Amino acid sequence: MHLEIVTPEASLVSGEVKSVTVPGVDGEFQMLDNHAAVVSLLDEGKVKFEGSPTIAKGFEKKFTKESDGKWSLAIASGTVEMNNNKVIVLAD
Repeated sequence: MHLEIVTPEASLVSGEVKSVTVPGVDGEFQMLDNHAAVVSLLDEGKVKFEGSPTIAKGFEKKFTKESDGKWSLAIASGTVEMNNNKVIVLAD
């Protein structure tokens, strides 16, 4: 599936991933290939993803590699949309 992470500063991530985990307002949840369409508000926490998408130059330091091999990005809030195997995270 395709992941895009966008902030007011820039488009931070774009590319193919195996999974995406987000901090939904009702709790953390994960999306995998062919997940049902969903739109959700996001709470403060970490957006985590597994794969090797392109991280925009100059923003690499915003991401950390977790012990489980997944990448993570701390966010204050945002929204996520999953539709047709494309995940778009709009993050603050």
